[in-house]
Amino acid sequence: MFEILLTEEERRLKEEVRAFVKGVPSSLIRAMDRDEVRYPRDFMEGLASQNLLGLRFPKEYGGRGIKWSGEVAAIEEVGLLGSGMTCLYSLVSIVGEAIHCFGTPEQKEKYLKPTLEGKLCCAEALTEPRGGSDFFGATTMAKKDGEYYYLNGQKRFVVGAEGADYFLVYAKTAPEAEPHRSISCFLVERDRSVEVKHVYGLLGSRGGGTGRLYFQDTRVPSKNLVGPENGGALVFNRMMIPERLTTAAGALGMARCCLEIATRYSDRRKAFGERIRRFEAVSFKVADSISKLDAARSLVYVTARHVDEGLDSRRLVSEAKKISTEMLWEVVNHSMQVMGGIGYTNVYPIERFFRDARLQMIWTGTNEIMDLLIQHEFYKETLEERKEERDVEKDAGDLDGEEEKVYE
Repeated sequence: MFEILLTEEERRLKEEVRAFVKGVPSSLIRAMDRDEVRYPRDFMEGLASQNLLGLRFPKEYGGRGIKWSGEVAAIEEVGLLGSGMTCLYSLVSIVGEAIHCFGTPEQKEKYLKPTLEGKLCCAEALTEPRGGSDFFGATTMAKKDGEYYYLNGQKRFVVGAEGADYFLVYAKTAPEAEPHRSISCFLVERDRSVEVKHVYGLLGSRGGGTGRLYFQDTRVPSKNLVGPENGGALVFNRMMIPERLTTAAGALGMARCCLEIATRYSDRRKAFGERIRRFEAVSFKVADSISKLDAARSLVYVTARHVDEGLDSRRLVSEAKKISTEMLWEVVNHSMQVMGGIGYTNVYPIERFFRDARLQMIWTGTNEIMDLLIQHEFYKETLEERKEERDVEKDAGDLDGEEEKVYE
């Protein structure tokens, strides 16, 4: 029913992505989950060959120039492959956003265009061992000497690290300054001074090449600075839109396929002489799940339209990420409960999505950070004086009760 929100071009795009996703070998997904494939470069090159990467970017760089609503529809379809592949797919949109919005024409030609062509792979280096949510407390340093910056430090939980040709890296360039004015953003090419290590296993979201980066006097040309020096906060704040909106869109696809698997199972599985879909304990879980999925999808698509209109979307993208990922967690659990013991095995992929789903509420900003942003923005909006709106407080039943409104 959400097809009505898409243009004809976006509907055709969705079908293209759906056809591509259908053709991805199941053997690749299984191999990634077993950590036998740590970076599916062929998958990325296949997407590029069909002009399915970086859909929002201009055609001159290899994109299609579509809007966020179309990209959200595409990412939902990729979500059926699980969060590892969905994140790699979204990285092009995320890193590409920084280059497109803040990069120079030379940076767009050298990095954005070949990335959309599948000739280069990218990754984003945000998190450090000493902190996750405390982004501006980063300790990776970048000191300028002549025409180069020299980077030293570490980043971890870098999705795509093992296959990336270059990284979008945030580093301190003014450590003595106020935190939000202390960081700069760089495009850092992979070379011998950038060590990539696979130092931990993941509960889920495997096969995306997640690793740790070590920068050891890594030399970065000044021309690879993205945005102004000490202006990393500008880039970071803009990046939160694609980071959170792509996560929200991917969660829709993951939830949808889990619910469809459980629904088909409940229509075939019998107990006490009846198909289990006839039992309210089962069918009500399906009803609850589809209602929450539809509600989350509505919010994600409205948010996409809001961003497309160029409006301040900080609260909405945070809400979309929070609601969609928490919806996914509930739907996966409901799906597993509907299927019973068999859902807890790897006979069905529900258990893999269960492991994938847990990360969605942590990365690109924990959902607790989303709560902080949501309430902050809502307080700001609500406390603004709005003379054009009705003063509903005056509709209270006790007209003489003003003295009871005590605030101190």
